[in-house]
Amino acid sequence: MAPGILVDESTQQGQTAHPVQQKRSVDNNNAPQSIFPDGIRTSGQHPPLYDVLRPYADFPKEISGPTVWKREEYVNNPERWVHAFTDEEVQELSDTADAFIASGTPLTGISKDNFPLPKLGKVLTALREDLLNGKGFILFKRFPADVWGAHKNAVGYMGLGTYLGYFVSQNGRGHVLGHVKDVGDDPTQIHSVRIYRTAARQFFHADDGDIVGLLCVHRAQEGGESDIVSVHNVWNALQRDHPDVAETLTKPIWYFDRKGEVSDGEEPWVRQPVVYLENGGQGRLYCKWDPYYVKSLTRFSEQGLIPALSDEQQHALQVLEETCNKLALHMVLEVGDIQFLSNAHLLHARTAYRDFAPPAPRRHLLRLWLATPESEGGWALPMPDSNEKKRGGIQVNNTAPRAPLDAE
Repeated sequence: MAPGILVDESTQQGQTAHPVQQKRSVDNNNAPQSIFPDGIRTSGQHPPLYDVLRPYADFPKEISGPTVWKREEYVNNPERWVHAFTDEEVQELSDTADAFIASGTPLTGISKDNFPLPKLGKVLTALREDLLNGKGFILFKRFPADVWGAHKNAVGYMGLGTYLGYFVSQNGRGHVLGHVKDVGDDPTQIHSVRIYRTAARQFFHADDGDIVGLLCVHRAQEGGESDIVSVHNVWNALQRDHPDVAETLTKPIWYFDRKGEVSDGEEPWVRQPVVYLENGGQGRLYCKWDPYYVKSLTRFSEQGLIPALSDEQQHALQVLEETCNKLALHMVLEVGDIQFLSNAHLLHARTAYRDFAPPAPRRHLLRLWLATPESEGGWALPMPDSNEKKRGGIQVNNTAPRAPLDAE
C-alpha cells in the first residue's frame, strides 16, 4: 500500500511530476485465511501510478457509445432499466438462501461457488457486462425485503452480489455489508463523519468499488431519493461548455481525505486527478470523485501540509455538480428495490431525508461495494492494484471482514 506523496508548488500549478512508486509490501490475493476466509484481502485506497497518467491533450473531446446516455432515453421507459424479479426467480433465490443459511457458513464466506443460481445467475451475468461496458445501471424490483428477516435479506442480497464482483470492505471496521442509515452522526463534521451515516444530502460522487449496490429495506418519510448520471455525458457537456473545468479535472492536484481510515505508514490523504484514462484496456475515461472528501481537508491545509483548494478547483467542483444535476436521471427506491451502479462511468447522489418518528424504523439501505479486477473484465485502472481481485475499497491494516446485520 504505497503512501501518497506530497507535491511541490510547480505540481500544484498543473505541471507533470513523476514520483517514484514504492513497491507494494503485501500480497492481498494470498492473505491469511485465519483472518480473511477466502484468502483475499481488500486492497484499499492507493495513489495512482503517476507516471502513467495522461495529460489533458490526450483526453477525448467527445465520447460516444453505450456509456453515453441521456436522461430522456430512460425517464419514460422503465422497461429499459427496471427488472422485476419473477416469482420463479424469487423462489430460486429463496431456496438458495435457505440452503446457505442451513450450511452454517458465515456471511463473509459467501461466494458464487456456494450460492448457485442456475437461472437467475444468467440474468446477473448479462447484467455484469452492461454494468461494466454499457449504460452502467439497473433497478431490480420485488426482492422480498419486507417478508424475509434481516439475516435472509443479507444472504439473498450478498448472494446476488457474488455474480457481479468480489465484496470489498467499505470502512475501517471491515464491513463488507454496509448500512446506509442515519445513526446520529453530525454531518457538519465532514473530516471524520461518513455522510452515509447521516440524513444529509449526498452530492454526486463515486464510491471506492467498481460497482455499488443498494437494497432498500425501509424508506424515509420524505426525501432520500436517488439521482444518477453518465460521467461520459457529463464530460461531453464540459468539453462543449466548460473546457477549462474539464482540463482542471484531469490534473493530479486533487487531495482526497481518508478520514482516519488509514493503515500504518500511510498518508492521511491521496493525491490524484478526478478523471483518468485507462492504463491500456480500451482507453476509456474513468471518474473518481466525492466533494465531501476534498472539502474536508482544511485541518491539513491550514497546517501547510497540503495546498488549499484553489479558485480554479472551487469553480470546477461547482460546475461539475451543476452539470450533473442538469443531466441526471431521478429515481425513487421503494422497499424491495435494488439499485446496482457502475462507479467507473456513473456518478450518483441522494437528496436529504427525514425519517418517520419512532418507533417506526429509520430509512435503511443495505450496501455492497464490489470489485471487478482487470483480469476478469474490469477496467484497466492506472492504479497499482488494478489486477487484484478485491481492488479498491477501504482496508485498515489486517482488519477482518465483517457483515453486520444492522448499522453499528
